[in-house]
Amino acid sequence: MPKLSRERVAVILTGLLFISMAAIIVGFGLFFIKPAEKGGTEQIVTVREGVSLKEVAGSLESKGIIANKTIFMLWTRLMGYSRQIKAGEYRLSSAMAPIRIMEMLTRGMVITYPVTIPEGFSIEQIGKLLEENDLCHEVVFVSAAHDPDILQKYGISGPSLEGCLYPDTYHFSKGLSAVSIIDTMVKRFFEVLEGHRQRIEESGMTIREIVTLASIIEKETGIAEERPIIASVFLNRMKKAMRLASDPTVIYGIRDFSGNLTKKDLSRYTPYNTYVIAGLPPGPISNPGLESIRAVLYPAETKYLYFVSKNDGSHHFSETLEEHNKAVGIYQKKNEQFNPTY
Repeated sequence: MPKLSRERVAVILTGLLFISMAAIIVGFGLFFIKPAEKGGTEQIVTVREGVSLKEVAGSLESKGIIANKTIFMLWTRLMGYSRQIKAGEYRLSSAMAPIRIMEMLTRGMVITYPVTIPEGFSIEQIGKLLEENDLCHEVVFVSAAHDPDILQKYGISGPSLEGCLYPDTYHFSKGLSAVSIIDTMVKRFFEVLEGHRQRIEESGMTIREIVTLASIIEKETGIAEERPIIASVFLNRMKKAMRLASDPTVIYGIRDFSGNLTKKDLSRYTPYNTYVIAGLPPGPISNPGLESIRAVLYPAETKYLYFVSKNDGSHHFSETLEEHNKAVGIYQKKNEQFNPTY
């Protein structure tokens, strides 16, 4: 048998290598366009933030959604998609081609659930609502909303993100971290404020002061047309160096409030008791909506210094203490709960 030259050996080896690589590529290609099982039923797969590609692939293989986790991982890495998989809840099936599954994972085509954050909710109330909707643990959310590093990220001073978690209807996917949920809400807050930048600058108040006052207004009334009037009352009182004397601020400063506000509560010092402290409390007492923020920026022009509940959701407004005390006598005489006349 004639001896093969080095050149021919090299050609043969190159050809074999080429054939092998072609076979591998074809094999990969067939794997990614061929479903693991025809007619497979849909399954819910949750990809949590921070999990590795290995864990994702292993979960897909164990559920029978893909046939081979090793090939899936290798091809995903070769294509540069390994760091592009997004957290969330997915509706996947073994009847889907792996290339479609990878597309859904990298594009974040997740199942989302609507959740409406009401205006005036506190951090704790938002956390509870998210947990009730199985989107995030309340304790984890509340902790993240008080994390100094997260506050610093947004340039927010104070002990928490209270006031900056904008109330709106959101669509969140299960598997998102508390940090991601907070990021969405805070970005929405700044997006809303951006439309009022000029008026904010003209107001002479800081964003924190505006939001703090708006948060009080949010808790004082649920009637939209009253908000600018209540804003004028508080702003008039501040101009005269009068205390704001707002019940909701007192309640916010009471740990585990029982639901019954007493004279003792009103005289007890807390940083949020505006019957005791002068001016605004140190920060927001809720997360206000746009109408309450607008009320601060565009208050009604009045001389009112007092208001009292009519016990039907609305309020009576007065310019003098004498008029106010008369209104208290009219509207509160049948109300057993203590209502201050300050």
